[in-house]
Amino acid sequence: MSNNLEVVALVIGFIGLIGVAAVTGLPMWKVTAFIDANIIVMETRWEGLWMNCYRQANIRMQCKVYDSLLFLPPDLQAARGLMCSSVAVTTFALIVSAVGMKCTRVVDHRARTKHIVLVAGGCLFLLGCITTLIPVSWTGHVIIRDFYNPLLIDAQRRELGEALYIGWATSGLLFSAGVILLCRHSEDKGSERYVYSRASDYTAYPPQPLQPQQLVLLPQPQPRPQPVLSRHPSSIYTYHSRHPSVHSGVAYL
Repeated sequence: MSNNLEVVALVIGFIGLIGVAAVTGLPMWKVTAFIDANIIVMETRWEGLWMNCYRQANIRMQCKVYDSLLFLPPDLQAARGLMCSSVAVTTFALIVSAVGMKCTRVVDHRARTKHIVLVAGGCLFLLGCITTLIPVSWTGHVIIRDFYNPLLIDAQRRELGEALYIGWATSGLLFSAGVILLCRHSEDKGSERYVYSRASDYTAYPPQPLQPQQLVLLPQPQPRPQPVLSRHPSSIYTYHSRHPSVHSGVAYL
């Protein structure tokens, strides 16, 4: 079951990588809005991160790459950087997750090492989700804000393009892949607590319960017998011992 979850997460991450690359390259971030009397449907304009495209009468499309990077607005430059970072992070997360799977033998076969690599892959997928969600959501916010801006004319208003919807769906896929990998790690950590030896391959030793230690009371040492002096009626002090087999001498005063 755990191996199946890892494979599912890897497939979802691969689909997310394709989606991130598509969102980065597609020019359909902003689309011309047709509102009120603006019913000019012979020409459609798309604005993306790298180029502008025009389509006339559903026949042909012409695209023009931006001439200067410094001429672009700051939000578009930031979106470029974040989307390129998302492609790189998602690719690296896919490689790390594939290495950390149980069915692979690239790294150390011990469970602790596999768990660390798998957690790193899940965190990278979440980072790729964040770097994709920020530029897509910010661009959508700018489009909606400008759409309801009364200072702009109808020809300057734009609508949400198809690339933004693909970006939101891709962020959900990357988030799902990261959560699956992290939940997979927490499940293994709670259910399996084995100690792996280097001599055998995946030899599991179940933990032994701790036995309470019993206190052993040692016998107390008996006091040594003390000699007793008894006074004889005839003013003779005799030294007696409590041991019956030992006799002491008699001292005359």
